[in-house]
Amino acid sequence: MKLLIVSGLSGSGKSIALDTLEDCGYYCVDNLPVTLLELFVTQILQAENQAYSKTAIGIDARDKSTNLADFGEKLAAIRELGIDCEIIYMQAEESVLLKRYSETRRRHPLSNQQTSLTEAIQYEKQILRTVSECADVLIDTSRTHYHQLRELIKSQVDDRDERYLSLQFQSFGFKHGIPLDADFIFDARSLPNPYWIPDLRGLNGNDQPVIDFLQSETYVKDLFNDIADFIQRWAPRFEADNRSYLTIAIGCTGGQHRSVYLINALAKHFQNTRLNVIVRHRELY
Repeated sequence: MKLLIVSGLSGSGKSIALDTLEDCGYYCVDNLPVTLLELFVTQILQAENQAYSKTAIGIDARDKSTNLADFGEKLAAIRELGIDCEIIYMQAEESVLLKRYSETRRRHPLSNQQTSLTEAIQYEKQILRTVSECADVLIDTSRTHYHQLRELIKSQVDDRDERYLSLQFQSFGFKHGIPLDADFIFDARSLPNPYWIPDLRGLNGNDQPVIDFLQSETYVKDLFNDIADFIQRWAPRFEADNRSYLTIAIGCTGGQHRSVYLINALAKHFQNTRLNVIVRHRELY
């Protein structure tokens, strides 16, 4: 049985994630109280129904109880049953969450006449802290639209070798903010910038003229080799520490040229290894 637990801040995209998982063949249950988690999993195991072989459970602050503090203990009990369980935790910057609630005019589940939206978001972060600390995958949706999020969720659950570490390579633009879900961030802004070449400005790192330009630059090769060597050396250590995912982010100014090229090159370099490779270009729509 494969079990995914989806949690995170209200407004971060959990409903989209669960809908996507359902489309991927998962049996999904939303807003399950933590106190029922172990019982629910036990019942599914006893049912021996193939329909439950891939199950996703949504757990979040709508529980409105102190039981979320016991999440770690509940998770340990589930894993003692031999369940392959992963936690996906979703978040977004506070300003983004405020904007989303303003646009949708929905009420935050923890807000009321005495609690403002900002206070509710802060309180929610506190009560979900135990869940976030247990997360295998952290997804920041601050700059991710609907279709990007669906593709990201699909990439996390695509068929892969569960024995090995999954490497997520992510490009981004520093001017749009640093990704909060990255384990390691590398800065490519010191490299020659195709943006200043008129014929390359409107292209991106997926386009052959940009690839040819960057491949010819010595400093680009040097940075690629340094990052590849770093990953080659340290990925096994994270794997030995029972990590399931490792996110490597590379940023340039706008997230269009240098970072995209380097991410693609690294993904290609590690594609034929035993590691599971995932690619995400945050600023490309």
